[in-house]
Amino acid sequence: MAEQLPVNFEFRANQTFNDFFPGGNQEIIDHLKKCLDGTGEQQVFIWGDKGLGKSHLLQACCHQAHQYNLDAFYFSLPAQAALPDPAILADLDEFDLVCVDNIGHIAHNTAWEQAFFNFFNRHRSYEHKLILSANAAPQTLDIQLPDLKTRLNWGLTLKLKPLTENDSINALIFKANQMGFEVSPQAGRFLLTHYDRDLASLWRLLDTLDRASLAAKHKITLPFVKKILQHPV
Repeated sequence: MAEQLPVNFEFRANQTFNDFFPGGNQEIIDHLKKCLDGTGEQQVFIWGDKGLGKSHLLQACCHQAHQYNLDAFYFSLPAQAALPDPAILADLDEFDLVCVDNIGHIAHNTAWEQAFFNFFNRHRSYEHKLILSANAAPQTLDIQLPDLKTRLNWGLTLKLKPLTENDSINALIFKANQMGFEVSPQAGRFLLTHYDRDLASLWRLLDTLDRASLAAKHKITLPFVKKILQHPV
C-alpha cells in the first residue's frame, strides 16, 4: 500500500451496497461487484445526474473491496478552483482499487489532465481496478488531452437511471428502515412533492425528522412531518 498520503480520506460507514436502494440500477451494482471480485471489467465509468447516488456507489465499492482484502482509495474531486495539487496521485497506482468522483472537474486543467493520464497508465499496468464517476458520459467530457479522453472511454460505461416516483417513495421507506424508524407512504409522497428529490437532500430531511421524532417521542406521521418542517397543514 502507498505510504502516508497528503490528505486523509475516510469511507462513510453507511454507504455500502446494502444501504443503497437500487431502483432500476441493480444491473449497475452487479457490474460493480463483478469488477471488484475480478470477474468483470477492470475499469468502470458511472455517470448520471447529480443526486442519483454515484458517490454512495463508489464508497460502497471501497467497502466491498476491503472485504476482499484489497487496498482501496476513494476521493471526490472538488470544483476546478479548489483542486488540490495533482501530486496527490503520485502513489495511488499502488492501490488495488481507486475510485474517483467527479472526474470531469479536471477538464481544462493541464497539470491535472497530464497527471491523471500518467497515473492511469501506471495503475492499469499493475492490472488494478479503477472506478470513475461524472455527471456526463466520458465521451462528452471537455477533457483536452486526447489520449486521456480515449482512456476514460475504455472499460465499461454505465448510466444511472433516475428513480421513478414510486421508487423514490420506496427509497425513503427503505432508508428510514435502515435508520431504525418508519416513514409512511403518505409522508414519503408529501416529501417528494414539496422538497428536492435528489437522494442527498431527502436523506438530510430524514435525519431532521429522525432527530425530531426522538426528541418528541412521536411517530413520523404526515401531520408530524408538516409540523416539523413548518409546512401548512
